[in-house]
Amino acid sequence: MGTIFGENMITTELLKNRAALEDKIRKLIGRPILLIELDMFALPCGCAGITANMRGLEVDDLEVFEPHLLVILKEMAANLDVKPTATFAFLVPGSSIVASLNWRILCQRCYPDFARGEGKTPRPNLYMLQFERRK
Repeated sequence: MGTIFGENMITTELLKNRAALEDKIRKLIGRPILLIELDMFALPCGCAGITANMRGLEVDDLEVFEPHLLVILKEMAANLDVKPTATFAFLVPGSSIVASLNWRILCQRCYPDFARGEGKTPRPNLYMLQFERRK
């Protein structure tokens, strides 16, 4: 019995990694976290990466569990063969709710926007977990 997408490596890997990421974050945080959707993307500007749309994760969780969470997020990126320039959380505007976790390979045009920012919250809707500065 196959899936509606058929059995292929990309679908199988995304499904497996979605479930594993949700499980690892739940165990780390110690409460229900829902990973609604896991997507790989390519933007018109040239950026590419992974987005995990979340429910139940808060900025406080990122602050408290960041070192452990980064290990999990780096493993996820490696599993899907993505080498992100930036790993960050998009926040629901005006709140401490994490809308999504993101692994992004920044294009030449977008890199300077991220490089200008400083600290964990370079913009009100962003919480930076990792940023790889170019040499």
